[in-house]
Amino acid sequence: IDEIEALSSIYGEDWCVVDEDEKIYCIKINDCLDHPKWTLCLQVILPPGYPTAEPPIYQLNAPWLRAQDYMELANSLEEIYVQNLGESILYLWVEKIREVLIEKAQSSDPEPDIKKTSEEVDEDDGDYFLLDHQPVQEDPIKMLNFITSESQEVDEELPSIYHGNPITDRRSTFQAHLAPVVTPRQVKRVLENLYENKKIASATHNIYAYRIYCEDKQTFLQDCEDDGETAAGGRLLHLMQILNVHNVLVVVSRWYGGILLGPDRFKHINNCARNVLVE
Repeated sequence: IDEIEALSSIYGEDWCVVDEDEKIYCIKINDCLDHPKWTLCLQVILPPGYPTAEPPIYQLNAPWLRAQDYMELANSLEEIYVQNLGESILYLWVEKIREVLIEKAQSSDPEPDIKKTSEEVDEDDGDYFLLDHQPVQEDPIKMLNFITSESQEVDEELPSIYHGNPITDRRSTFQAHLAPVVTPRQVKRVLENLYENKKIASATHNIYAYRIYCEDKQTFLQDCEDDGETAAGGRLLHLMQILNVHNVLVVVSRWYGGILLGPDRFKHINNCARNVLVE
């Protein structure tokens, strides 16, 4: 409790409580420049045995983060944990990540491709044309665990795409889209198909996350995208982990209506996603 209070004081608005009861937190970390180029969100779950017996469960989220970057950071965090067994380590983790981001900012690494910023102003008149809500007809268990042969053709069939009920709050509108997927190529095909819709393509943010279960390795292939809405992709992926869904892609489109919603926007994103997943 003392550590959480201290971190909240140190990091201010960059410290976010995702779920107080479950001890889930998110910390936004940047390279300390006046106009940060490199930003990353560290999401942590503090298990009952932390810090004396268990390490934090964590996830690193950033649009630019690739497998090699992730592994290098993960190794650094693991090393810090081993060197400080039984001690509170979140502050050390955050500052280690910040150190890496500062090194990137000072090096010759090309700047990350950040397409949008959170709460981008949209000159839309608010008269949204939304996709029709399509209730799922098939058995949802069968749909979410849709399995195909590993020896798939290169040109894989486009999975069915379902659209959830929109949620509107203060002229901002949120709508979730869902598709069963079993390969990263299918994820790409679904996203391409969605972006062919002009209304979806014009959304202020298209946040997505997917989880694919690899039967042979008994591991999950998963990823997420904030699309400018910082930490939203990680929260969406975490929701999918809690619900234990797999072989599914969820995209949440958000059309910004000109009024800042604050933390409520994350609630709407997750509610949209949860509704379409449950359905």
